Amino acid sequence: MCRWAAASILLAVPGCGGETTFGFPDGATEQGRRIIDVWGVFMIAALIVAAIVYAGIVWSLIRYRRRRDDLDAFGHQFHANIPIEIAYTAVPVLIIIGLFWISLDADNDVRELDPQPDVVVEATAFSWGWRFEYPELGVVVVSPPATRDEPGPEIVLPLERTTRVELTSNDVIHAFWVPSFNFKMDAIPGHVNEFDLTPVEAGTFRGVCAEFCGIQHAYMTFRVTTVPTAAFDAWIDDRATVGATTG
Repeated sequence: MCRWAAASILLAVPGCGGETTFGFPDGATEQGRRIIDVWGVFMIAALIVAAIVYAGIVWSLIRYRRRRDDLDAFGHQFHANIPIEIAYTAVPVLIIIGLFWISLDADNDVRELDPQPDVVVEATAFSWGWRFEYPELGVVVVSPPATRDEPGPEIVLPLERTTRVELTSNDVIHAFWVPSFNFKMDAIPGHVNEFDLTPVEAGTFRGVCAEFCGIQHAYMTFRVTTVPTAAFDAWIDDRATVGATTG
């Protein structure tokens, strides 16, 4: 369903847009593309407001500029205009309410958990690395020692399938952030944050810890590779008999 329709009514944007991402990542998951919809709405709202403000400034500069033949004129002074005051108070409030509703609706969609995910990955962050376990498939991937030249561990997710990530930390607060997914979630000690990822674009995407966590924070990276289901099954089969693997 096109979520831009409701925003179009509010912001007078015809159709469903989606032709541009305004420089933001397209979103390699369904959840990421839902987020880019919201970013697009906010960008269009900002452009409309900016156009109105700058048009008002330019019009005022031209309309009320000092005339050469009337150098002492200051223009007509007035102290109140109730309709204008109501308008410039009510309109921003309505815009904020509309943007809040759009954001809340998208947040609910992104955080919604599939009752039957296709794959489960238990992700545990630690200083300064990651442990990814596929508990139902018998695969564990652990970070090698964090260094400048080490790309970090690689996990594989199936395209067009829902992966449940159960994220936690065993020491301090870290964060699971894949910029190409338009998604970030904190890894909190003693707490499990659950979220779903449904990849829709094949490729290898860089992930990082997005919470400063110590001296090796910059090297706490990982990679997410999304592949067709057959390739994912083959990857699982190659590693299921090995046990925990590094990198």
